[in-house]
Amino acid sequence: MADFRDKFKQDIVFEVPFVHRLRFTSDVLRAEDGVLLELLEPSGDGLPRVQFWVDENVARENPELCALVESFCRRHADRIDWVSGIQLVPGGELIKNEIRRLESILKVMHAANLDRHSYVVVIGGGAVLDAVGFAAAIAHRGIRLVRLPTTTLAQADSGIGVKNSVNLFQKKYWIGTFAVPWGVVNDSALLRSLSDRDFICGFSEAVKVSLLKSAEMFSQLEQSADAIGRRDAAAAEAMIRWSAQLHLEHITGSGDPFEALAARPLDFGHWTAHRLEPMSDFQVRHGEAVAIGVAIDTVYSALVHGLDTTAAERVLRCLHRLGFELFHPVLEQTSTLFAGLEEFRQHLGGRLTLTMLNDIGRPLEVHDVDREQMEQAIARVADFAVSSRATSESPRR
Repeated sequence: MADFRDKFKQDIVFEVPFVHRLRFTSDVLRAEDGVLLELLEPSGDGLPRVQFWVDENVARENPELCALVESFCRRHADRIDWVSGIQLVPGGELIKNEIRRLESILKVMHAANLDRHSYVVVIGGGAVLDAVGFAAAIAHRGIRLVRLPTTTLAQADSGIGVKNSVNLFQKKYWIGTFAVPWGVVNDSALLRSLSDRDFICGFSEAVKVSLLKSAEMFSQLEQSADAIGRRDAAAAEAMIRWSAQLHLEHITGSGDPFEALAARPLDFGHWTAHRLEPMSDFQVRHGEAVAIGVAIDTVYSALVHGLDTTAAERVLRCLHRLGFELFHPVLEQTSTLFAGLEEFRQHLGGRLTLTMLNDIGRPLEVHDVDREQMEQAIARVADFAVSSRATSESPRR
């Protein structure tokens, strides 16, 4: 019997072809609406059914947004079947922290008779993209999702990704799935209504990916930091595009788009960030938490893994000049903070694997943390934050 079972044992490696469609525009709902329309391609005999979801916070800050969506749909009624009107959903972590909202989103999708060749177009910040995207990913095992990110954070990082999730048990991303979006449109016009605080947030992910992938990009970020802090459009857009491209290249070219392996280099600095957000009751935004986490792990890399101290200082100064405050009082709760390492291990699966730096553009994988040295890194970042407040280079708010 054993021989019979062995004879028919098969381990077959196979690949699934995916297409990631990323577009950059400056007026996607008006002058460049053909870019979005092209993504909503028909499948079958009828017009493609399209449902629009909009972040309430974005609609509030950009009063003409819903009218532009409606105008787009009516203007192209011969090409798309617009269903359900415009669905407004709460923005920020609220939508991800209340699990009942997921069922509400699914009910709307079900009532509209969406099928697997229908389109869910979601316009909003990263949390809304996550929650609505997760609903689209599990409805019919996957409805085509088109993202229009409205934050620098989502345009530079999360909106490009292949992950969707909501929070549960006070843990980030505890429920979720991997699903390649049908399309992503990074439109610069959608960033204009951002507050200064939210505008800056996305550049922590730009710093992160440059430290991992491109010393050249980090040098350019250093040169552009003050201009980005002043919201210089050209400087900001160039870094968002570069960051998005590096994230996309990693997702499509690393051989591990669904993060089945132990290492997750794009989560550099995130073990702290994932813990810091709920510890602060989400008063610290994700981009701000990432900036703090990147600062801490950079200093730790200098203390433990041979990163040049001058390089670590460059990173701290760059984050500060962009406008980040690199300290929050909950960082002093080190026992609670360090519990995040086990949560992070569970999130990864298997052995704890963190990414640190040998040099800018040269990451390395580590499997343990020297707690005393990590506490020292936190203290040094805190000292830097305090001393920086006393200088003329105070963070912008």
